[in-house]
Amino acid sequence: MKRKLGSRLYVALFLLFMYLPILVLVAFSFNASRSRSHWTGFTFAWYNKLFHNQEIWSAILNTLFVATIAPIVATVLGTISAVGVHFLGKRFKRIMITLTNLPIINPEIITGVSLMLMFKFLRIEAGFKTLILAHVSFNVPYVIFNVLPKLKQMDKHLCDVAMDLGCNWVQVFFKVILPEILPGVMAGFLMAVAFSLDDFVVSYFTSGPTSQALPLTIFAMTRRKVSPEINAFSSIMFVLVLSIIFVMQRLELRSKQVVRGRKTG
Repeated sequence: MKRKLGSRLYVALFLLFMYLPILVLVAFSFNASRSRSHWTGFTFAWYNKLFHNQEIWSAILNTLFVATIAPIVATVLGTISAVGVHFLGKRFKRIMITLTNLPIINPEIITGVSLMLMFKFLRIEAGFKTLILAHVSFNVPYVIFNVLPKLKQMDKHLCDVAMDLGCNWVQVFFKVILPEILPGVMAGFLMAVAFSLDDFVVSYFTSGPTSQALPLTIFAMTRRKVSPEINAFSSIMFVLVLSIIFVMQRLELRSKQVVRGRKTG
């Protein structure tokens, strides 16, 4: 009993430590004054000002553009790459998985600087092209990371049966493989969207003056003065990312239920 109580207390303190700053930020996004330490009243004024701030809206449109194009391209490339890796021999498969995981554990600043140097070497002007290419490059490994487990769960004989029935590889992919791995593909896509929305380091090194992403604009605003508008925007971003994570978990849970149903059936 004491052990359970201690475990619950530890979890409660851990969650409080993790989420109390965010809850304070959300609360002060409704504060009537600019004060960051005193509550003076409830208001939606900062949200209203946020939606009328042209600088932020321009950055939001840039971010949504990048966070739509880059995840789609990364999902297509990552899914095809994951299928290719899955059907490799054991030795080459291990090598490819290791090489794929390296960008995930690699510090973002190294990724950002290396991409910036590569674009300069290739004489590609910084802008939406470089920003989208950079986001695709760091999102592809996460898509592969989500798709590979679904490929492992798939019955390895399904592809052979489909080909015996007259399907070519393209038909096998769209009619057999893709329906089986779709939850992983969607989870990878949503993860890519989440990373593209809030990426700062890589975007800082690869964006141009006309392609400023929202995190960069927020950073520039905080260097001048922290406005309650930033609290309002951060609250919206927190809810948005939390919703994406919730959808990802639901997809994962549904996928596990389908797999269990097949095994018991």
